Amino acid sequence: MRVAEPIDSVLVVFNPGSTGDADVLAEQLRDELGAARPELAVRLVPTEYAGHARVIAREAASAGGRPLIVSASGDGGYNEVVNGIMDVPGTDASAAVLAAGNANDHDRVTARRPLAEAILDGRPEPMDLLEMHRDDDPPHYAHSYIGFGLTPVVALQIEKGGKGSIREVITTVRAFWAFTPFEVEFSRGDRRRIDNLVFANIGEMAKVAELSATSRPDDGRFEVVLLEHRPKWKQLWVAARAAFSGLGRQPATSDFRFTACGPMPVQIDGEVDEVAGGTAIRVRCAAGALNVVR
Repeated sequence: MRVAEPIDSVLVVFNPGSTGDADVLAEQLRDELGAARPELAVRLVPTEYAGHARVIAREAASAGGRPLIVSASGDGGYNEVVNGIMDVPGTDASAAVLAAGNANDHDRVTARRPLAEAILDGRPEPMDLLEMHRDDDPPHYAHSYIGFGLTPVVALQIEKGGKGSIREVITTVRAFWAFTPFEVEFSRGDRRRIDNLVFANIGEMAKVAELSATSRPDDGRFEVVLLEHRPKWKQLWVAARAAFSGLGRQPATSDFRFTACGPMPVQIDGEVDEVAGGTAIRVRCAAGALNVVR
C-alpha cells in the first residue's frame, strides 16, 4: 500500500446505547480535536442497528477525500468499520478505534498514544488484516483474531449469560466443562479433533491471555495457535499458562486452509458466527491492507 497522505476529516461512529459511554467519549474527542485544530472537520454519527457502522464506514470511504473513520466501540464495532472501509477498493479512508466497549483487545495491544494525540501528530500507517474466506463467498476481514472451537463457544455463552466480571467467570467455567471438541480436516485424510484454533494478528486476547510473544500487526503474517483435543486438566493448564506467562512463540504463516467436518462456531474480533459442516475455510494475511492511526 502506498504511503498515506494526512487525513482531511474525522468521522466518529458510536453506538448511543453502548455500555462503555461511547457517546461521551466521542464528544470528548471532538472537543479536544476542535480546540487544537478548529479547521479539521469532525462529525459524530450514531449507529441505529447492528451492522450500521459498516454501512456508515462504507459510505464515508466512498465519498472521496481522506477521511479518518473512528469507531468509538469495542472490538466488534471496530470490525464493522474495518469491513466497511474494505468494501471500497482503492479508498483513501483510514481507520482508528476509540476504546469504548467491553472488549478492547485491539486498542490495548496496538495503541501507541492517546488517540487525539495520534490524530493531531501523525499520518496513517499500513496495518495487516486477517482475511477469511468460506468456500467461494466474499472475504470477511478481522483486525485482531479469528477463533474456532472453545474460544467462540465461551464468547457465545457470555453473550447469553451477561457480561460483567463475576458473570463472565461463572459462564466461562460452565462453557468450559460442557465443551466438546470439533473435528477439522487440514488435508485429504488428515482429520483432527481440536479444542481451539486461533489465528492472531495481535498477541493478546480476552483481556488477559497472551497468545504469542512474537505477534505484530504489520509483519505480513499471523500466528496460529492450534490446540488439539486433550483432557480438561491439560486445557486448564494451557489457559493458566496463557494468562500468567503467555504461550510463547507460536508458528506464523500468511495462509492457512482447512475444512470444517461439522458445524462449528467462529469468533471474529469478538463477534460469534456459525460455519456449516463441509465448509472450506481459508485464512490469509492481507498485508498492509488498512491504513490506521494509532
